[in-house]
Amino acid sequence: MKNETAFEMASSQVRFGPGVTREVGMDLSDLGARSALVLTDPRLSGMGPVLTVLESLEDHGIPFTLYDRVRIEPTDESFQDAIAFASRGSYDAFVAVGGGSTIDTAKAVNLYTTYPPADFLDYVNPPIGKGLPVPGPLKPLIAIPTTAGTGSETTGVAIFDLLRMHAKTGIASRRLKPLLGLLDPWNTRSQPPQVAAATGLDVLSHALESYTALRYDQRPHPERPALRPAYQGSNPISDIWSIEALRMVSRYLVRAVEDPADEEARAQMLLAASYAGIGFGNAGVHLPHGMSYPVSGMVRDYYAEGYPCDHALLPHGFSVILNAPAVFRFTAPACPQRHLEAAAALGADVSRCHRDDAGKILADRILWFMRRLKTPNGLQAIGYTASDIPRLVEGTLPQHRVTKLSPRPAGSEELSSLFEAALTGW
Repeated sequence: MKNETAFEMASSQVRFGPGVTREVGMDLSDLGARSALVLTDPRLSGMGPVLTVLESLEDHGIPFTLYDRVRIEPTDESFQDAIAFASRGSYDAFVAVGGGSTIDTAKAVNLYTTYPPADFLDYVNPPIGKGLPVPGPLKPLIAIPTTAGTGSETTGVAIFDLLRMHAKTGIASRRLKPLLGLLDPWNTRSQPPQVAAATGLDVLSHALESYTALRYDQRPHPERPALRPAYQGSNPISDIWSIEALRMVSRYLVRAVEDPADEEARAQMLLAASYAGIGFGNAGVHLPHGMSYPVSGMVRDYYAEGYPCDHALLPHGFSVILNAPAVFRFTAPACPQRHLEAAAALGADVSRCHRDDAGKILADRILWFMRRLKTPNGLQAIGYTASDIPRLVEGTLPQHRVTKLSPRPAGSEELSSLFEAALTGW
């Protein structure tokens, strides 16, 4: 089969600056919107970012309805609840105010109400779903992130827990991308420290994975340009965004977590999340994310600090980073120079390092961040044991969209070893 010879660059428009949330009413007015659905989660519904959005819509004469039942770490059931709610109204624009859970839910609502499928799994990534293409353009979606992590305001991906599988999966299409992301540093003031830590570690892993992903020209050439996947593999444009996101994480993540009043650090981490989102939204992520999906989907009794939920919840950024040191030790032999460059961007001294040490150096630097930010010490710390590894492997294997981007192939045996190594971090 012929290898790929081209790559594409796609991203949402973003606007950054203190107070830009107040411009959402003007944006919708300029778009000619006549009725908007605002989506958020129960904790945020009465807080400043949402109230600012609603005031802006009122000031500019945009009728709206508020849906505030978004589930943190959404499921297929919570997606369908939001879709059913939206289907009872008539909206020509959507506004998502919150973290990645809210923005991803809004993407799904936009898709499923605009082009209702015969079955919920029709648009879901194969082999779990059919992976049907989005039939046409979607309605305007404006994303207003209140966390500095997912970069969902720039990407065409919506992730959720499929409850019957106890694993995450998702929907991926360039058409899912928000029309506009409003990056307002004032909105991240409400992040508790552990939320800032978890979302910031997600930024770190997004950037690392996209920078070390299989190169775009090592993937199969599509039959048609429209079939080129959103996750294409590392490429010269995504590399720029990913490596700069790592440098920003190195400078600002610890500051943003340890001092919530550090406005510069919080603002720069919000930018870093979008930088990493542009990087991985075009290159993709690989094993840490693929392995994280069953880890978060199968969690039994872990309740994360700073997340006021009535259900067991492992924040996505933690589920990803717990696997990362083991993964990057494993993938380093496939592209050691890239792993060393990533470690240097994160603040490691690689001046006298040998290529054979790349995996250890990068893993050690990740562990430094994990310990400084009080991350759980491996999978055992969140309730997993060696007896869970077969099910974790089983939940990872179907995640083809991301696992096949690993620079070093990983089958059942390799994944088992990686999960075993991730049981304890240090």
